[in-house]
Amino acid sequence: MSAAIAERGSQKTEQPQPKEWGVTLSAADFSHIRKLAYDHFGLDLKQGKEAQVSARLSKRIRDAGLSGVKEYLARLDRDASGEALRELVDDLTTHYTSFLREREHFDWLRERVLADWPSPQQLRIWSAGCSTGEEPYSILFTVMDAEPSTKRLELFATDVSRPVLESSASGVYEEERLKGLPPGWGPRYFQKGHGRWAGFCRVKADLRSRIRFDRVNLMEPMGGLPSFHVIFCRNVMIYFDRATQERLVSQFVSRLEPGGYLFIGHSEGLMAINHSLEFLKAAIYRKPGRPSRR
Repeated sequence: MSAAIAERGSQKTEQPQPKEWGVTLSAADFSHIRKLAYDHFGLDLKQGKEAQVSARLSKRIRDAGLSGVKEYLARLDRDASGEALRELVDDLTTHYTSFLREREHFDWLRERVLADWPSPQQLRIWSAGCSTGEEPYSILFTVMDAEPSTKRLELFATDVSRPVLESSASGVYEEERLKGLPPGWGPRYFQKGHGRWAGFCRVKADLRSRIRFDRVNLMEPMGGLPSFHVIFCRNVMIYFDRATQERLVSQFVSRLEPGGYLFIGHSEGLMAINHSLEFLKAAIYRKPGRPSRR
C-alpha cells in the first residue's frame, strides 16, 4: 500500500483554516456557484449556505494560486474538461459514510432479498453514490456471508467524484473504522497492514475485484447502465430539490427489474414526489411485478 492510497482510504474531514485563507462570496458569486452546481450535478444550494460554501472553497482557491473568487469563477466557466467542476462538487458535498450504515438495510438484503430471490438467477446490485466504498463492500460482505461463492452477484459502485472512487477501489481503511463489524468479518475480508502500514486494513484483492467501480453523474442519462435487481442510493437525494429527486427516482424505476428494490437514506423519503414504487418500510421500496427468470 502506498502512502497516497492510505491517505485516500481515510475519511474526508474539514480542517480549521487560517483566517487569511477565507474568501467572501457576494450574492452574485453565490448565485453563480449555485447555478453551476445545480445545472451540472443537481445540487440544490439553499440560501443561507453562503458562509459554508465560502469556507469549503477557500482552500481550493488558495491551493490553485488564484487571486480570489472572480478568477475561480472564470476558471469554472471555461472548464472544458469538467475537472474543475468535479472538484467543485467534491468541495460542496460531504463524503461521510461507514460500514453497515443503517444496518437494517443489510439485514433486509440478507433475510428478504437473498432468501426470496429465484436461484440461480444473477443478482445485479448498484451502489449509486458509493462515496469512499464502505457501502458496496458492506453489500458484498453481506452477500458473501449468506452465499460464500457470490457467483451470481454482479455489483456496481458509482460516484461522481473520481477521488472517492479511487479511495473505494483501493479498499484501504483505518483499522478503527472496522470496529462494529460482525465477528469474523475483519480477518475474513481484510488484510491487516504491518510496519509503516500498521493501523490500516485493506479489503482483500480477490474481493475488491468483484466490484465494478465507475464514475456516473446521476444527472446524466443512464442508458449505458444495465438493469438492476437492487439499487442503493442513500443520503444522496438530500442534496437535490423535489423536481430533481422526482426525475432521479423515475430513472431508477426505469433501471429496476420488476420486483426489484430501492434503498434510500432514512433522512430521505418519497412521499412528496410521484413514483410507481411500493412502500415496504422506512427507506425501502419495491418495483411492482415478479422477478424474471433471466
